[in-house]
Amino acid sequence: MYMWNTSSSSSGTQRTLNSNPQTPTQLDEQDKLLSEALGVVRNQAILMKRNLDKNRLMDGLKCASTMLGELRTSLLSPKSYYELYMAVTDELRFLEVYLCDEFQKGHKITDLYELVQYAGNIVPRLYLLITVGLVYIKSNPATKKSIMKDLVEMCRGVQNPLRGLFLRNYLLTLRNILPDSPPTKDDECGNVHDSIDFILTNFAEMNKLWVRMQHQGHSSEKSRREKEREELKILVGTNLVRLSQLDSVNLEIYQKIILPSILEQVVSCRDAIAQEYLMECIIQVFPDEFHLQTLDPFLKSCAQLQSGVNVKSIIISLIDRLSAYHQRHEKSQPDSTSDASVIPIDVQLFDVFSVQIENIVQIRTDMPLEDTISLQVALVNLAQKVYPDQIDYVDKVLETTTQILENLNMSCINQSLTVNQELSRLLRICIDFYNNILTILNLKYFPKILTKFDYQSRKSLSLYLVMNILDNETLIPTDEHADNVLEMLSPLIKDQEDQPADGPDADDFAEEQGIVGRFIHLLKSEHLDMQYKILQVARKHFGSGGTQRIKYVLPSLVFQAFQLAYKYKAIAAEDENWDKKCQKIIQFCHTTITSIARAELPDLALRLFLQGALCIGKIGQTNYEAVAYDFMTQAFSIYEDEISDSKSQLAAITLIISTVEQMTCFSEENAEPLRTNCALAASKLLKKADQCRGVVTCASLFWSGKKDNEEMRDEKRTLECLKKGARIASQCLDINVQVQLYVELLNSYLYYFERGNSQITVSMLNQLITKINEELPNLDKSEETKQIERHFNNTLAHIKSRMESNLEISFAGITI
Repeated sequence: MYMWNTSSSSSGTQRTLNSNPQTPTQLDEQDKLLSEALGVVRNQAILMKRNLDKNRLMDGLKCASTMLGELRTSLLSPKSYYELYMAVTDELRFLEVYLCDEFQKGHKITDLYELVQYAGNIVPRLYLLITVGLVYIKSNPATKKSIMKDLVEMCRGVQNPLRGLFLRNYLLTLRNILPDSPPTKDDECGNVHDSIDFILTNFAEMNKLWVRMQHQGHSSEKSRREKEREELKILVGTNLVRLSQLDSVNLEIYQKIILPSILEQVVSCRDAIAQEYLMECIIQVFPDEFHLQTLDPFLKSCAQLQSGVNVKSIIISLIDRLSAYHQRHEKSQPDSTSDASVIPIDVQLFDVFSVQIENIVQIRTDMPLEDTISLQVALVNLAQKVYPDQIDYVDKVLETTTQILENLNMSCINQSLTVNQELSRLLRICIDFYNNILTILNLKYFPKILTKFDYQSRKSLSLYLVMNILDNETLIPTDEHADNVLEMLSPLIKDQEDQPADGPDADDFAEEQGIVGRFIHLLKSEHLDMQYKILQVARKHFGSGGTQRIKYVLPSLVFQAFQLAYKYKAIAAEDENWDKKCQKIIQFCHTTITSIARAELPDLALRLFLQGALCIGKIGQTNYEAVAYDFMTQAFSIYEDEISDSKSQLAAITLIISTVEQMTCFSEENAEPLRTNCALAASKLLKKADQCRGVVTCASLFWSGKKDNEEMRDEKRTLECLKKGARIASQCLDINVQVQLYVELLNSYLYYFERGNSQITVSMLNQLITKINEELPNLDKSEETKQIERHFNNTLAHIKSRMESNLEISFAGITI
């Protein structure tokens, strides 16, 4: 036999490198080594092609062997070796094409297959053997089985991990000629089982080589070796891709042969990096239909993986893939109404995952708690996407999560912990998916998990829940629902035992409570009696919120009660007891507003008492007069006892006057004291300007105020209020304030003059205009003066427009 020697001074086996390629200097050395090797490859490839072109096959093979000898190096990093490998295999394609042409010309390939086995070094020998073997199979398909078996066994001769991995990767070039037909009686050329055996054997050997890389070299280089292995993992995974590409592989073959063999290799290799990658690879390369029928063995294998394997990500990846498969099927068949059309009837997808995940959690006691919760999150996602109507599946996951936390005595889980984030994600997924608080209430274990968080997390989740209710405008239709929802929202509604002592940021607190105030308007039932029960439940919860919260939430509750009273009034003809029910509502409002007053919120309480009086007045029954009067007296009492700031007093008395003016339910016996008290209170204001404005405002009580449901139009008393206001204005020492008051008085006189008060004459109007004209030049030039002049000029313009109009009221004689 012809023998050849491939050693040379430039061969990779002759070069030396003192240390592993890490530092810049060593990286430069890597580039140098690779450049030299590629130079040899190019030179030998050129010589090989020249010899083959001249039909000097032996010389061509010798050049090819020398070129392949560069792959014997142990000095290149995986990345550099890969570049060298690609360059060499590209050149080998020329040899393969040449041999195929020679075969077609009638040359025998059998002798050549024997000849190349005498190459001096094993690496070049096996590369050539694979190349020639490929041509041999093409020339004689009947040899497929024997050559495939021969080649995969011979490759065991290379046990260096790096060289062996790339050699076996080259062996997979046989993929295009692998037998891919079902077993038959006449299968001399092999069938799909032969291909499966070939690939599985190659896979097992490649995985062993890949794992062996981890245990070479010093322990200090562990991280570098792991990085290198990550770069090479695709070589191993290619075997599984090739298996998945075999058309004759069906579910039965996958179940009985392929998956058991792969899982056995994965579990037995006891290497975390290999196990994690290969399990992910199984999920990605094989069809979803196969996964659905092999969940049990796959998930059971997950429980046997090394402690360093991130089992969580593997299971979540599988769940996500099957969920996506279901959703794609649903979109492609929108008329499908049964889960059976997507997921086979015999596959209880959720139950399988639930049982196996529980088993994995029990076996892998070293699994971090956050990973365990992440698995529960994945289960909830699966249940919601595949079984959206099965709310009990979601609750089962929440129950399991609760049990896990209770077994570990987990409570008050701090916001900074990773497990807190996963638990929050679990609850938020439920909130976002259902977008209905009433559905969330059907999850028995949802509130139990909520109690496991620390204060800040509970408050954050409560706020998230409230915003979801507001965004979806979900109504809370019963008192039981309201009670349960408000209990879940308790961190926003009342003080908690574990909340920080320093209290929340004022702006954030105001914003949160404003949101809660909006939420109250969704506590609404179509049945009025149920609505009253809801308000009572809400009052019980919000009443314990403390003085800081009361001012934000109780007003909303009071206005909800006012609306309910109006609704009872509207159905008076249908409900003979509406009157008594309204009385209960009014009593409810009175008690609630009194609580606000006791919380040292006098301005708010006064406004609500006045609003309550207006509500009672609109209900319009005479037997409500005493109640309305009590609301008014409460407002007066708050005004007199609690409001001392002059600006607030003027605003308050103005509101009281406006309310009394609109009331229609009072008899003259009750109305007159109220009007008198308003005028008296206005005249007692601290500042003269406030007195003037207050007294002038009282004029409306005697003009448009109600008496026997008609406007009073008491011309004399109206004018008395205006005159009294003028006297007070004249007493102001600040000339600017005095003129401003005169302009305002002129407007008030004009208002009643236009509405037909005969007591107001043109002479009175001219006196005011003259007075203002006299005093305006005496004012200092300032922005305030400009505003007064503008106000006065606008008033004169109004008078002029009236004088030019044909009105029943004559403006003739007014001097402008």
